[in-house]
Amino acid sequence: MKVISIYNIKGGVGKTAAAVNVAYAAAKEKNSVLLVDMDPQAASTFYLSVKEDKDDKKAKALPDSKNLENLIKETAYEHLDLLPADTKYRQLDSYISDMKNGDKWLRKILKPVKKSYDYIIIDCPPNITALSENILKNSDAVLVPVIPTVLSVRTYEQLRKFFIEEKLDHKKLFPFFSMVERRKSMHLDTIEAFSSMHPECLKISIPYNAEVEKMGEYMAPIVWRYPYAEASENFVKLWKKIKQKVN
Repeated sequence: MKVISIYNIKGGVGKTAAAVNVAYAAAKEKNSVLLVDMDPQAASTFYLSVKEDKDDKKAKALPDSKNLENLIKETAYEHLDLLPADTKYRQLDSYISDMKNGDKWLRKILKPVKKSYDYIIIDCPPNITALSENILKNSDAVLVPVIPTVLSVRTYEQLRKFFIEEKLDHKKLFPFFSMVERRKSMHLDTIEAFSSMHPECLKISIPYNAEVEKMGEYMAPIVWRYPYAEASENFVKLWKKIKQKVN
């Protein structure tokens, strides 16, 4: 089982679109995949059309090693399951901070499903919190979507600095460019400069695409809905590239 998290300090950079489409691309190869939606906005859960069952008493507790399997839902896509987001996950920051050996929380709760899934894909909450730090620490790889703008590049620099200061393994950070508009010379110049400065950058760019934005309308991965779109093909390439990094 390999854990791949999709993370950025700020929102609005295409993080959830990457999480959903990478997870689908992995499952399409007949890997057993669990997508974990830890973002309080619950966008991954919404995109995969999984609704909260308000009458399910099993889902009334924070996820831990004893109840995790009861919280997981099947999706409409073969080999792809989902741990849906829940508003109660906002309590996880204080819960983890109060735990003894809390830095191992993620690995501990995933232990019961370790043999059930080949890959765990985590849609992380934005900002640096106890929860996101725990996920980053326990991931095998961290995919970081970066919009080719000065401010977005700056957030990656901040994240890399955080990894170094907290003595986390910054070698598992893999930025890639998201929401790219190739008609903008600023985007192209930023990509070139950033890539030369950061050799860990994956040479894959997800183009700005109206159909990616419309995922909320048709509530499905664009890789499934429009498999031959440029964005879809690049999401698949992104999956194949990160698979090579973790295996």
